[in-house]
This record gives sequence, structure tokens and C-alpha cells, in this order.
Amino acid sequence: MLTLPVPLFVALILGFLAIRHAVLGDRSILFLMLLTACALQALLISLTQHYGISQLVLLQPITAVIAPPLAWLTFQSAALRRFDLRRDAIHALIPAFTAFCVVFAPVTLDVLLPVVFAGYGTAILLRLRKEGTLPLARLEAGPLPARIWKAIGILLILSALSDILIAVTMGLGFVHLRPLIISVFTSFTLLGVGLLSLSRDAEGDTEAEEDNAELGPSEEDTALIARLDALMETDQPFLDPDLTLVRLAHRLHVPIKQLSAAINIAKGENVSRYVNGFRIRNACALLNAGQNVTQAMLDSGFNTKSNFNREFARVMGQSPSVYARAAITG
Repeated sequence: MLTLPVPLFVALILGFLAIRHAVLGDRSILFLMLLTACALQALLISLTQHYGISQLVLLQPITAVIAPPLAWLTFQSAALRRFDLRRDAIHALIPAFTAFCVVFAPVTLDVLLPVVFAGYGTAILLRLRKEGTLPLARLEAGPLPARIWKAIGILLILSALSDILIAVTMGLGFVHLRPLIISVFTSFTLLGVGLLSLSRDAEGDTEAEEDNAELGPSEEDTALIARLDALMETDQPFLDPDLTLVRLAHRLHVPIKQLSAAINIAKGENVSRYVNGFRIRNACALLNAGQNVTQAMLDSGFNTKSNFNREFARVMGQSPSVYARAAITG
């Protein structure tokens, strides 16, 4: 019976997904590059650790450090700001410097690799903690995007710990444990990063509650919210399930942080809840008109049942099905 090594199995899964989404064209080039980088690293691990192709060993550190910068750039482009080649090209120095170390200072690799993985993983976690909004993300996704990217950041840090564990076991003379650690720990870390990054909710949105609501709205905030309320009532942008904070801010010609802060201060809630309030009220009107729950959900800007049910219960104090039954009998 033919059994595939774990890294090769991971490489095949990620490679297949990369090709599939490239053909479908439903992911950005950065997402596909990240997925491909994880697949390539898993393939190299398999070829060197399980098939004894020692000539590829020198490539492993170089290909390994491609994934963390790509994860950071993908995170930024999916949730925070558009990719800028001139500004972001500096991250290419990481694999270039690693290649230099492979040739001229291989002893530094045991330190360099964990630092790169832990550094980018920590950067993602710190940015998530700092940012009150993910402005490029879909508002409909709720808190899932932040959780997905947090998981990816943690996986990068865990990968750094695996590199440290390998160095420690090698130093203690347990050389036989190295293939096991790489196969299990590193392979599943790569698989996790790849699969999580492919989730559509990685491009969703989350809003953190801010603490400045108690200051009260300024005249400027009040005027901005009046314009926003009018926009929501007349043009109904909330019906778009891919609505983002950036799109709302562009419609009103204001900075995204100004709009987010104004909603938080004037309405006492975050952008997601504000938008979902309009969606739920629209769904209620459709249910009152006799539409079924699923169609009312889709026609109101939701595309996930769990988020719809959660937000409906928050706004209306009951489930959509209970409300629908009451609307029919009432």
C-alpha cells in the first residue's frame, strides 16, 4: 500500500487549491502566492527529508522565509490597505538576505528563521490589536476575519517555535527527531496558514468597540451621521453583501477612521452593527410581506445564516423563524 509522507500530502492539497483558485480567478495574486509558497515549502521538506534529495537542502531556508512576508502583505492588502509595490518591495529583502546567509553565514540560520517567522506573526497580532477597523474587508463577515488572521499570526509564531525546537534537539544530539518535527509540526503549520488564508472570511470585516463613545458626538459627527443615514435610506448600500467601510467612506467623501469614529460616538455601536441594523429591518419588512427566511436573508445583504441569525436575535430579540411565524399568524 502506497503511503504519502505528510509534507507531500500537504503540498498536493495546497498545490491543488492554488491551481483551482488561479483558474477560477476568485483570489488575489497575493493569496495565490502565499498558498503556492506554503505548497512549495511542504514539497521541499518532503523531497529532502523523505526522499533524500540532499541537493535541495540549501533551498529550504530561502523558500521558508518567503511565506511570512507574503502572509503579512496578504493580510495588509485584504484588510487594511491596497498593495503598493514600491512601498512593499522592501519585504523581498528577507529571502535575499537569507540566501546570502545560506552561502556566507549558515550558522546564523538557526536564529534568522525563527526571528522572521515570529516577527511577522507578532506584527500581524499587534496590528490586529491596534486597528479598530479592517477597512478593506466585508462588513457582513463580522468578527471572523480578525480571528482568521489572528490564527495565521499564531501559526507563524508556532512555526518559529518548531525551528527553535529543531535547533535544540540537534544540539542535544537527538538528530533522529528532526524529520519528525519537520514533517508534523512544520507541515501542519503550512497547511493551516494555507487553508486559513483561503477562507473568504479572511477578506471579511470586524469592528472593535472603541472607548471614545462617552465623549459625545460633535457637530461634525452629527452632520456626517445625518448624511450617512440619508445615504442608507435612499441608496440602500447595505443590500450589497460585499459592502466595506472603505466603500461607505468613499460614498461620503470622508476618511474611513472619521466615519468609523462618528458611528461609534453618535450611534454607540460599531460599523458592522450599524449596517446590520438596516439589513435586519429590511429583512423584517420582507418577512412581513410573506417572504421566506432564507430569501429575506439573501435579499437583505447577508450571505451566511449564522451571522444573520445572530444579528437578527441581537436587533429583534428573537430568531428569524419565530418572527416569521408571528408575522404569518399575526
